[in-house]
Amino acid sequence: MDDDRFFSIVEREAGVDRETAVAAARATLVTLAQRVHAGPLHKVQTQAPKATRSWLSSKEPHELLDADAFVARVAERTEVDPDTARRYVHAALLALSRAVTADAWEDVVRELPADFGPLLEGTRPSGIPMPLDEFLQWVVDRAGADRDTALRATEAVLETLGERIAGGEVDDLVKELPPEFRPVLDGWRQHSSRPAQEMSLEEFVRRIAEREGVPVDVARAHARAVLNTVRDAVVAKEWHDIESELPRSYLAELAEP
Repeated sequence: MDDDRFFSIVEREAGVDRETAVAAARATLVTLAQRVHAGPLHKVQTQAPKATRSWLSSKEPHELLDADAFVARVAERTEVDPDTARRYVHAALLALSRAVTADAWEDVVRELPADFGPLLEGTRPSGIPMPLDEFLQWVVDRAGADRDTALRATEAVLETLGERIAGGEVDDLVKELPPEFRPVLDGWRQHSSRPAQEMSLEEFVRRIAEREGVPVDVARAHARAVLNTVRDAVVAKEWHDIESELPRSYLAELAEP
């Protein structure tokens, strides 16, 4: 995961701007480096986004902070109240969990006591599919729509994306997304050797509008919301592979700034 995606997740989860997200992440990861032993910490550090790696350098003395003490340390470093600091910690840990592999994240989690449970809620390592409710909530937030609309929009966008990219990429995408979306993509993954279909941005959006039964301008907004959620939900390599198959016009129009 690159720096931008990491901090975008912190922004979204904490409900803050980029500058505050960086400060929240720094305070959380520096404190984590005081709490976790050097071995597990090093494994996470080598996989974390470049901008965060120095914050994850092992610190001495090692401190067995419980959850409340951990949050208090972050609150002190960011000069916020404990409730806000708790939100910062959760957001930063969620982003970090998505940036590293399952074994690296599990080694870190094993070092944290049970009272960290609420701070770790929803965290999951790279390669573990995002739960359906979380995926749809991100689409809801981005599209300003209700859950049912987000579900219909996601299915329409994914079905159209399945047409647009090569069969092998569809097969890989299915493994990364909530399993509830597999039926939508199964028709396009049956032939892994199928090449990508040429499709202009206008045609891509038109097909989404037709499938969803909405005006083209609404379909465009929904495509933007869903594709950026897909980008957050899948591993970096998988998004890069998808991105490499899409013309620049798609990315310029549909990618978040």
